[in-house]
Amino acid sequence: MKYAVLGAAGQLGRDLCSRLPGEVIPLGRDRADLTNPEQLRATIMDLRPDMVVNCAAYNFVDRAESEAEAAFAVNACGVRTLATICRDLNCVLAHFSTDFVFGLDAGRRTPYHETDAAGPVGVYGVSKLAGEYFVRALCPRYFILRTCGLYGVWGSGGKGGNFVETMLSVAARGKPLRVVNDQFCTPSYTVDVAIAAATLFSTGRYGVYHLTNSGSCSWHELAAAVFEKAGLQADLTGTPSADYPTPAQRPRYSVLSTTAYESLGLPPLRPWREALAAYLLERGSRQSK
Repeated sequence: MKYAVLGAAGQLGRDLCSRLPGEVIPLGRDRADLTNPEQLRATIMDLRPDMVVNCAAYNFVDRAESEAEAAFAVNACGVRTLATICRDLNCVLAHFSTDFVFGLDAGRRTPYHETDAAGPVGVYGVSKLAGEYFVRALCPRYFILRTCGLYGVWGSGGKGGNFVETMLSVAARGKPLRVVNDQFCTPSYTVDVAIAAATLFSTGRYGVYHLTNSGSCSWHELAAAVFEKAGLQADLTGTPSADYPTPAQRPRYSVLSTTAYESLGLPPLRPWREALAAYLLERGSRQSK
């Protein structure tokens, strides 16, 4: 089995590449740029992989509101090109998407299933949903994997870190933190998502799946758990979203149900608090080397 992994240098891509069986070819933007159709086609056609895994994305949520063209160029048009290439090669496309395809149902308080109607509330989510539709329309064999609140030891290259690292960094400088307490999701450890994705690929059961750790929390609860498990004292205050305006509106509730994944007889990913503890251990181990 030969895999070509786009976005291989990111926090999810790095963890996934090391867990895929067979030959894995990591691809960066220098060889597989989603905004360069000719280069993308030439690279993938030359490699002729059995599966293309797309971990690359434009994921600047706030900037997308003023850079809609850039967001759609990567998350929609680029994915359309990739889906067409995979169709022409008759290979599988695995495409990572996001909980931000939901959020329009402001009163939602139960996890979203894979079959629930999407409804984004911002440009980023709309661009990612458009990419999903291109995959489903153009590529006969696909996995669409929606995940949420990713954090991993490799950080997010393009964004310069992740939420957990941001909390630890700000707290270490002794600065007060105000974190929203009315937006709920499931923070997910990239190691766990990568392991689950590799397991799912081996089933050959194509379709749309949600892959997150178990449970849910607000971003304020996550920040508090980070400090508790890291043994840090921090000046942390919860705040409603209305008091912390951002250019992009976020879903108030975007918890994802992993029913489809579990229906294949696969075990649910561990609870988010256990995953966070494992992340902090891995982080500490790497820093001590």
